[in-house]
Amino acid sequence: MTTSTGGSGTGAWGTGAWSTGEPVFTEDVEGSTRPAAYYLAESRDGLYVPYVLRTPADEGRFPFVFLAYGNGGGGIGWLRQWVHTRPYIMERLLAAGYACGWGRYRTEVDLGFNRGGPLRVDGRQGMEVMNRSPLEFEDEVAILEHVRRHPRVDAGNLGHIGVSHAGEMLFKLASRYPGMLRAGVASEPANHEFLDLRLGDAAPVNPATGLRDIEEMQMQDPAWVRARTHIPLARERIAPIDVPMLVMGRDDDHLQGIFRVSYELLDEAGKDAGWVSWDHPLHGYLFPVAAGGTPGPDQVQERAIDGVIAFLDRYMKPRGH
Repeated sequence: MTTSTGGSGTGAWGTGAWSTGEPVFTEDVEGSTRPAAYYLAESRDGLYVPYVLRTPADEGRFPFVFLAYGNGGGGIGWLRQWVHTRPYIMERLLAAGYACGWGRYRTEVDLGFNRGGPLRVDGRQGMEVMNRSPLEFEDEVAILEHVRRHPRVDAGNLGHIGVSHAGEMLFKLASRYPGMLRAGVASEPANHEFLDLRLGDAAPVNPATGLRDIEEMQMQDPAWVRARTHIPLARERIAPIDVPMLVMGRDDDHLQGIFRVSYELLDEAGKDAGWVSWDHPLHGYLFPVAAGGTPGPDQVQERAIDGVIAFLDRYMKPRGH
């Protein structure tokens, strides 16, 4: 591993400690010629969230694809683990001409999106005061704002692939921050909060924490899900979305009804949306796990990733390519 500390002062594309153009550290990735550079982006409330950036070459400007999976937490340790244990998706994106990177973000707040409303900022004592803390999808916004200033990134050409809870985060980001993304892929999006589902007995409250237990919700039937969706609110949230979105299901997933209804509501609103579903045993099949240090995607994963890259190419390929 090679290391580089980001100092204070004015950098090439930011100011202040950890906001310079230098990564915190870089490291090689086994079997690849392209290193991984780790950065810290300043979040909206002044804390720092980590992400990793890889580019296809040391010269040029490239469209960037943000990769996100599941709930938050884990920090740089999580990033390093996923860079080295799930290299295939990044190698495919790099080969297709995309800069890409994983990001970490704060842990999900149960119903924080529903209860908190839009983030509002005012001044107090010469600094800032907020109506609530930023949420995890707003840490993604901070990362995207940071990475778009990188000299190897095409600032107006950002995409997002979110899986599971991160698929719901993509919906939230696209709704609250339109204009930021050129294309989005929501694979197995756990959109129970975005759709404001009435869960009832499907998600009992854990008496020890007072939080809902959603791990084993059975929501395979789109009609059952639609009947429990707050349709007017879901349509209100979808209305601002301006990013073309590919929604991906998983045939036997216990939340397949949520995935499908999420797509249907986009389509009914006239959004540029596509749907595909694959039969695969792995939740998060878009991110194949390396076996013994060697990437081991199966045929379904290969075809699914082919489709994702084709979708991204339609909206993000540099002009003239």
